[in-house]
Amino acid sequence: MKKLHFSYLALLCITAGVLFTRCSKAVDDPAYEPYPETNLDQTAGSWKTYVLSSATQFSLPAPEAPTSSAYLAEVEDLKRVAATLTDEQKDAAQFWGSNGVLRWHEIAREFTAQYNVPPNYNADGTYPLPDPANPTVYPRFPFCNPPYASRAFALLSVAQYDALVAAWNLKFQHNRKSPAHYDNSIVQLIPENDLPSWPSEDAVVAAASREILKFLFPGEKALIEERAEEHKKSRLWAGANVQSDLDAGDSLGRKVAERVIAYAKTDRMGQANNQAGYQALKDAAISRGYNDLWVSQDIPARPPMLPYFGNVKPWNFTDSVKVAIRPAAPPRAGSPEFESALNELRDLAKNRTSEQWRIASFWADGVGSYTPPGHWNRTACELIYEKTYNEIRSARALALMSTAVQDAGIVCWDTKYYYLLPRPTQVDRNVTTSTGIPNFPAYTSGHSTFSAAAAEVLSYLFPDHAAEMEALAKEASNSRIYGCIHYRFDCEVGLESGKKVGSYAVTRGKNDGAE
Repeated sequence: MKKLHFSYLALLCITAGVLFTRCSKAVDDPAYEPYPETNLDQTAGSWKTYVLSSATQFSLPAPEAPTSSAYLAEVEDLKRVAATLTDEQKDAAQFWGSNGVLRWHEIAREFTAQYNVPPNYNADGTYPLPDPANPTVYPRFPFCNPPYASRAFALLSVAQYDALVAAWNLKFQHNRKSPAHYDNSIVQLIPENDLPSWPSEDAVVAAASREILKFLFPGEKALIEERAEEHKKSRLWAGANVQSDLDAGDSLGRKVAERVIAYAKTDRMGQANNQAGYQALKDAAISRGYNDLWVSQDIPARPPMLPYFGNVKPWNFTDSVKVAIRPAAPPRAGSPEFESALNELRDLAKNRTSEQWRIASFWADGVGSYTPPGHWNRTACELIYEKTYNEIRSARALALMSTAVQDAGIVCWDTKYYYLLPRPTQVDRNVTTSTGIPNFPAYTSGHSTFSAAAAEVLSYLFPDHAAEMEALAKEASNSRIYGCIHYRFDCEVGLESGKKVGSYAVTRGKNDGAE
């Protein structure tokens, strides 16, 4: 059942000695418990979708009436299930009943960490590429680096959200309640509410999440299908749904996920690792007057990470807007501003304080972690749980933030390979980092851009936590200076850029019908 745990982040926190409100020090997942959902969001079936044209794009055959013989037979089946429940099934009912949207994001974060492992070099000094047609063969597909992770969380969130908007439309159209509403002998193991049970929101989330994660992590299909089946059956074990609720939800969730996958196949991610085109990016930077270009610091030199990720289709604005908001050029090498930033790093490399070490380690989010996008995903999930959001409002919050975080990665990577600014360690070998050296250009800081975009959206969604979110983004940004990974201007401009990117998602949120 609870086979996916986040011990790697917990160990990071313990090792760093971190006492931090948004990082669990427990080895296990957050201790989520089922909670009553008092806000049913009856009008959510009219909220603006991302990939679907509207909530009515997919239809389902109408459900049987609660007085029908077919429905009454399903209720009797449910009672028979309740009479033979095992302790493990009861535990599963509680586990999945504590917000299925959040549970699937836990699974996504675990996969992200497991697959965030760059391949080692071959004997001839070349690097093998993961093969999506053979995902379990070394090196496993995908290499879930920060850009890939940002897209994974965005696709998962969008599929969950669009599927739930479609489900809410059908729920209140037919208004068939939970079985306990019609038969008071049924005792639910999780808090009851008045939300219509057909189609099951949990089955919708399970199916949408299942299909998206199989697309993103094809080597994990068996485990993903096992988790989805457990999620659906947990609703029977909890006494919350009959089988036809689940069948309808599974059908709807799968249909929506297929549409999101079709979108993903045309979002230009397939060209993000175009190594043959990298020379064109270098030539373009030289034509703009940048002659001292970034080179890989790996030994042997590694091909640059996703040099064309900046061309992936954004969620919340157009390609032309992306170009318009591209940050201005960084300071030139040798200029007073550049030398001042470099001197700061030279000093830090020799004189980091213990607090600077702590912050740099805490936010490193490097190989084997769920990356900066995953770090912010967990923060969002904890805030959602704190506010006891229902499933559709949870999915909306995660979709708004996750699409902003992917957009931040797109803008950042576009900027990185537009200017190709060398890392501090390339300019001065005496500048030593506290963590590994990322295999892509310096300007702007990815941590800063991801974090500012996430903080901007979370501040909108959770205004009572706005100051905390801004402080977290600032600390994440500073961590890259303390680690001597980035110049200060990389981080400051990254924060400005990320905040601007996040504002587009906030604008969408203010106009999606949910306020």
